[in-house]
Amino acid sequence: MERGWPHQEGWLLCLILSLLLQGNNNTFTINCSGFDVHGLNQTAFQSVFDRKAFRPFVNFSDPTRVNISFTLSAILEVNAQIQLLTSFIWLELFWDNPFISWNPEECGGITDLTIAADNLWLPDIFIIEFMDVDQTPSDLDAYVNSKGHIKYKKPMKVTSICSLDIFYFPFDQQNCTLTFSSFLYTVNDILLGLDKEVWEIADTSRHLMQTQGEWQLLGINKAAPKSAVGSTLYDKIMFYVTIRRRPRLYVINLLVPSGFLIAIDALSFFLPPESDHRAPFKMTLLLGYTVFLNMMNDLLPPSGTPLISVYFALCLSLMVVSLLEAIFLTYLLNLVTTQPPPMPHWLHSLLLCYLRVTACAKRSQRENGGPDPNPIHLPGLKEPEVKAGPAKAWLNGAPHSTWAQLEHQQKVDIWVKFSLVVDTLLFCIYLTFMTSSLITVIVLWIN
Repeated sequence: MERGWPHQEGWLLCLILSLLLQGNNNTFTINCSGFDVHGLNQTAFQSVFDRKAFRPFVNFSDPTRVNISFTLSAILEVNAQIQLLTSFIWLELFWDNPFISWNPEECGGITDLTIAADNLWLPDIFIIEFMDVDQTPSDLDAYVNSKGHIKYKKPMKVTSICSLDIFYFPFDQQNCTLTFSSFLYTVNDILLGLDKEVWEIADTSRHLMQTQGEWQLLGINKAAPKSAVGSTLYDKIMFYVTIRRRPRLYVINLLVPSGFLIAIDALSFFLPPESDHRAPFKMTLLLGYTVFLNMMNDLLPPSGTPLISVYFALCLSLMVVSLLEAIFLTYLLNLVTTQPPPMPHWLHSLLLCYLRVTACAKRSQRENGGPDPNPIHLPGLKEPEVKAGPAKAWLNGAPHSTWAQLEHQQKVDIWVKFSLVVDTLLFCIYLTFMTSSLITVIVLWIN
């Protein structure tokens, strides 16, 4: 037994060396005689199957060229919170095995065979951005032709990391990357290439896209950089996948209701400032807008600050300012009916500047026969009855009472004009905001 073991070990070593050194020529011709009569014989390919643990090469210095192609058939999910893109692709790998070759004329005209992929050497091509466990089925087949050209195709559910920018949500466009590389082999062992042109990959993916939901594929571009890890250089191919969100759902469910509520709040400025129903109406609108935001919160991205969130915040702020302005005007107009306070000098100067600017417009309106603006009728305020002028008042012996009424009326008039100016200014701000928001939404939707 002690003599037999070295003899047996030497026999195994000779067998391995003979398998490695077999086929010193560029091809290894497989004897496939009788395949057309008795079917395929596995023993004819056994020498190829025994080499599956080694990269197929004749000269060690010659790298194996692996061509890559893929079809993006579905975009399943885009998670903005954890920055992940879930897609489904069909990956195709092409390479040559110099030890596979047969003469089709001697094999009944057989030019292509289907061989279990477990019996062949497979390149360890993976996606660098992959962030999940590979669930590709293991019992797949590979297509082999008579010249040793191998085609291996496998389906993959890819969960890849993607840097998402949701600032323009729901009109956002994302650019994700899929980088194919070898985990083990360097550029001295494997060189990567493309089996199809990039535009063919993009067109095929668009035509075979199975999901017509939230996202649509715009295009696929390619870059072919080398990746260095220390002193080791790996070959890789990077694809830029550009996708765009379909905004119709969010426009109908978010922007349109918000626009309606803010427009109704703007129309409430046509209610008289002295009306008691103006502030409750605005408060009801503000409550409805708050409920609307709470209901639509699930449609907004869970992370980041998109532009639409800023828009909603501005709408809510305008509605709050509008309610505060209505409350302030109600308080002010009720106050001036009893004891109007004196207006500060700086505020009085600003009001006079505004009145000078608008005086020309009012004068031209009166010259054209236009109606004068309707004055505000304050409850509980009586107009002073001075029909005979100051001289008549002096004769009646009540000069101080008449001048007090005139001074009181002037204070009331100046505060009423101030309230109208504030109301008009806020209404103009509303119109400007609504117009700019509508133009921005249309431009983003079109582009």
